[in-house]
Amino acid sequence: MEEKKIKEKIVLKGKYVSTVGKRKTSTARIRLYKNGKGIIIVNNKKVNEYFANNITNIVRQPIKLTGHLRDMDFSISVRGGGKIGQAEAIRNGISKGLIKFDEELKLLIKAKGWTTRDARKKERKKPGLKKARRAPQWSKR
Repeated sequence: MEEKKIKEKIVLKGKYVSTVGKRKTSTARIRLYKNGKGIIIVNNKKVNEYFANNITNIVRQPIKLTGHLRDMDFSISVRGGGKIGQAEAIRNGISKGLIKFDEELKLLIKAKGWTTRDARKKERKKPGLKKARRAPQWSKR
């Protein structure tokens, strides 16, 4: 007999703080639930299922720094970009949410630079060039 893997949908309830984090073309909408168990849900999947192990560390950085790893739950919806850009957008949003939750954490998080939106994007290709700035090789004759 085949065992069907039943996917249980994790629903977080209660009051939450809502923030938005951005990086490159990625946008993350974060809901930070107080009095949680440390659950992080990204696009209806657990964070370990959605990201590779080394990328989950980027997501957890502000939570570990502030010591709220087991105190709160996070429901995250992220769109656009690649996995690392999405993880950094989530880190930006979680940092903002933690500051909304507790103003005393602002200096600690801001010193790491996680509250600033890193808006660097890939530059567009221009006509007549091979890439954004790479011109065709010049020939004298």
